[in-house]
Amino acid sequence: MPIGIRTIAPYGEGVTDDPSRRHRKPGVATDGPAPPSAPGDGDQASAVLLTAPRDGTPTPVTTVAQLAAATERLAAGQGPVAVDAERASGYRYTHRAYLVQLRRTGSGTVLIDPVPFDDLRGLARAIAGTEWVLHAASQDLPCLAELGLLPTRLFDTELAARLAGFERVGLAALTETLLGYALEKHHSAADWSTRPLPESWLAYAALDVELLLDLRNLLAEDLDRQGKLDWAREEFAALVAGAGRPPRARPDPWRRTSGIHRVRGARALSRVRALWYARDQVAARRDTSPGRVLADAAIIAAAESDPHDDRALAALTGFSGRSVRRLAQVWLDALAKARAAADTELPSTPVSDGPPPPHRWAERDPVAAARLRRSREVVTSLAGTHLVPPENLLAPDCVRRVAWSPPEPATPDAVARMLTDLGARDWQIRLTAEGLAAAAKPEA
Repeated sequence: MPIGIRTIAPYGEGVTDDPSRRHRKPGVATDGPAPPSAPGDGDQASAVLLTAPRDGTPTPVTTVAQLAAATERLAAGQGPVAVDAERASGYRYTHRAYLVQLRRTGSGTVLIDPVPFDDLRGLARAIAGTEWVLHAASQDLPCLAELGLLPTRLFDTELAARLAGFERVGLAALTETLLGYALEKHHSAADWSTRPLPESWLAYAALDVELLLDLRNLLAEDLDRQGKLDWAREEFAALVAGAGRPPRARPDPWRRTSGIHRVRGARALSRVRALWYARDQVAARRDTSPGRVLADAAIIAAAESDPHDDRALAALTGFSGRSVRRLAQVWLDALAKARAAADTELPSTPVSDGPPPPHRWAERDPVAAARLRRSREVVTSLAGTHLVPPENLLAPDCVRRVAWSPPEPATPDAVARMLTDLGARDWQIRLTAEGLAAAAKPEA
């Protein structure tokens, strides 16, 4: 079971543990922000809202001299480095970082505006070999890698919480549950490309790394007590191994247009494709999120009705705004291009190297569908036993691939080799290979 009642001094100054209780509640703190009251049995402790970093809100680093000083400070610190990044998702075309936050014992918190710099490789060299602590690392590692910031070791507090059996694994939920402090998250969807960044946003960003090191220590202790720390280390190593790889390009990205399932026929699909790429070109040129140029719903509406002129286009959902109307000729040209495409140029059913969607298995291969049902039952049962979400115990794609085309004969060793080839970690294979091998055998 995950950790029980803790008496936690703020910012990791002391921890005691009572593993006999399931719920985590903060105790009396001795320093830092005003602590929550020590809860009594059955009471729900109210979390203390943190609105400002205890050392004050740092001014973002924007010059070479400031960066050199900040790098020296971080290099002189001790222990792991808490790392976070803020992007402008939903506002900008790229997913680059517009603010990087770091905190280390003995160094304090550093906020870096990466926009004025070509990269941050000098900082990366200064903290090379140091463990990075991130929350939901897979979200931030790509934009950090663009800046030359690549970890050699890391600890992901969100992934650790999943493996430890927490139901709520968001940063705010964990700081409240484990540390007794509430974080405001109302700037999480802000446009971080804004300059200058408002003071309240900077405080929010600094608080995102304020408690990460304390969470890391508590979660590592919890995982160790549950015998799962080695599992987490394997997961973290896999994240590090993939951090520097370029993201895998999606084939036919236009097929992910929301609502495309309603579009019928290759000719109509070609209109979705043409409008999607026209929108993408405009978005890239403007460095604007594609959805702000033209909504997916508008693409689908135009693909279904195929308007031929400005008036018909403007009557459709999503085309009434001034900025969209200003680009009316772009959309009409894209539709005309789709209209003129030869039959051989129309979209065809994409070729996949994997199994079909599960809802089609019963019709295409009832035997495989039965294997999938048994395999899912195995994974779900094991996940319950070990208090791990099924998708973290083994990726659903691995389960589907083994069920669709299991090795012959489907021995545990053969299934283990197949899972290894699919990228499963050793701990996942040890727990699941035998059960999946049994599930792959025909029912008696």
